[in-house]
Amino acid sequence: MARVLIPLADGVEETEAVTVIDILRRAEIAVDSVGLDSELVTASRGVVLKPDRVIDDVSASDYDMIALPGGGEGAKRLMADERVLRVLREKGEAGGWTAAICAAPKVLARAGLLGGRRVTSFPGWLDDETGLSYVEETVVTDGPVVTSRGPGTAMDFALELVALLADTATAAGVEAKLQRPAAHRRYD
Repeated sequence: MARVLIPLADGVEETEAVTVIDILRRAEIAVDSVGLDSELVTASRGVVLKPDRVIDDVSASDYDMIALPGGGEGAKRLMADERVLRVLREKGEAGGWTAAICAAPKVLARAGLLGGRRVTSFPGWLDDETGLSYVEETVVTDGPVVTSRGPGTAMDFALELVALLADTATAAGVEAKLQRPAAHRRYD
């Protein structure tokens, strides 16, 4: 079974965090949410989240993917935490999957993982980054890096992660049970 690490920090975008965790777990992918300390995490709109673990207690090698939810303040906190950058760099150096949505692709950039890649993010967050190819697409997968735009693309982002970590049939099965209208389905 695939395992995913999802770092959470105060200011995280709750729609992105909860949607990704929920969709991955529906696909029977193991998810560990981790906080920067042992405290509860207060998301951008006041939702309180309880991480499963603390970042000090995890190793990148124990996970198949590290996926970052966005939210401007949450992304800034993740980007400022050397432990988060360390696990991202370890995963990247090992050729493992990293993923980020909304403002969080900036964290991947800070970790040095976006060079030469096609990526997307919430508008403006990667404007000062060089050496990457920015596109305005819902979800972009380039090598072992997956990026997405924001809260409105969280379900597509999560389903793409399922397709990559399991397969498209699993993603289609999860999506069908969500009752997404045919016009919005990513997998059929």
